[in-house]
Amino acid sequence: MSKLLSKYQPGTPDGCTQQITPANAQWDYVGFEAFELQPGQTLTQFEADLEICLVLVAGKATIKAGEHCFENIGDRMDPFERKKPYAVYVAPNQSIDIEALTELELAVCKAPGKGTYETRLISPDDIDAEARGAGNNRRYVHNILPDYKPADSLLVVEVYTEEGCTSSYPSHKHDQSNEPHETYLEETYYHRLNPSQGFCLQRVYTDDRSLDESMAVYNKDVVKAPKGYHPVATIAGYDNYYLNVMAGPSRKWQFTWEKDHEWVNSQTYRDKHAEV
Repeated sequence: MSKLLSKYQPGTPDGCTQQITPANAQWDYVGFEAFELQPGQTLTQFEADLEICLVLVAGKATIKAGEHCFENIGDRMDPFERKKPYAVYVAPNQSIDIEALTELELAVCKAPGKGTYETRLISPDDIDAEARGAGNNRRYVHNILPDYKPADSLLVVEVYTEEGCTSSYPSHKHDQSNEPHETYLEETYYHRLNPSQGFCLQRVYTDDRSLDESMAVYNKDVVKAPKGYHPVATIAGYDNYYLNVMAGPSRKWQFTWEKDHEWVNSQTYRDKHAEV
């Protein structure tokens, strides 16, 4: 099994199903955890030097962070409802208490924080939505914490890719600090499949192929993209959702297309598939 693939692991007492840290990912910035909580179950988090974005992937919760209390938030019971989520941005050095009001699927996104910005609720009205691509490269995006919204390090976005389509494509990379052309950003993909027994395919590879991993990714698995290109392809019969977390030394999403496939962005391609 690829070292870039973290398989779903149910059953820990605190509901943790995924735990990606800089130490176990062998990188410097991104941390990601996923939890599945039952109604009434509670979870506490505290990070001295990290900012956190809590994303309610599914379910409702009350979240207390420092002096803030966000009661009864959450509006979707399944990410494939394709409603915008609720999220909470939490500044460093604040104790976080989460109480699940329903079955709760919670993503905990972490990166270095300086305390520049205050804890705040990110409601569906605060989240931009956009359609990208054309034809079999179309996808739908919710920008939860993009680079034009306040945070020190974190970038958080969720993407819907319908059956038979690709996303994170044409292949692109962000593994060099070379502004304004490219920024170094580590990235995790938390995948969901509908129906849940399905799988998708993700490849992570570099120009020189010193890294070239292709993975069959199942429901609630995580893929780590430390460098290189990282496209996703869905399989007939199964829709894909993923939650992306990115962070690096510069909080800008600047990337480089792989030259061989950049033509898929062309207006000629888009016009050809405009009615697809």
